[in-house]
Amino acid sequence: MTRHEPRLEIKPTGAATGSVDGGWWPQSLDPTTAFPELVSALRPWIGPVGRIAYNLGRWEPAPRKQTVNGQVIRYEGFHTIDPHTVTAIGTNARRVSLLVVPPHTPGGVARAVLRSAAAADSTATVADILASNGVPPQDGAGAPADPTRAEQVPEQRWEADGGYVHNTDRRTAASPGSAR
Repeated sequence: MTRHEPRLEIKPTGAATGSVDGGWWPQSLDPTTAFPELVSALRPWIGPVGRIAYNLGRWEPAPRKQTVNGQVIRYEGFHTIDPHTVTAIGTNARRVSLLVVPPHTPGGVARAVLRSAAAADSTATVADILASNGVPPQDGAGAPADPTRAEQVPEQRWEADGGYVHNTDRRTAASPGSAR
């Protein structure tokens, strides 16, 4: 695996509180390669990272856990988190929310987005930061690399963790004419 220098900018201490604490421009949307680099880069700000929350529809499928530098990191995917953000939570409960610049964004534009997200006085929303720098907010959002795999992941995770997916489709729960 090739290690890249993380493209990350964080707001300075004492900066205005906004919707994000900085910006990150990953090399890809593959959590198994992008998140370990982010974990290493965030250590000075939040200490050891224990969890990363991300949008399931935005990122490629990932395992629930991955060992990074001898530490287990939990990956928690949600459909409700903004597709252009990730939140890293340290083992000491410190957290950082980052605007994610789409990997294919041209260099000059991506660096401008990172600077805007990490500006000390920025309280702008993710959509405003992206739009003000010429990046459409829906750029790639909600378009997983393989839509069929992305939709299967939550159920697969549930069953792999010992859960059982209950069939709630009433049409198949009882055949026509049978007693309920």
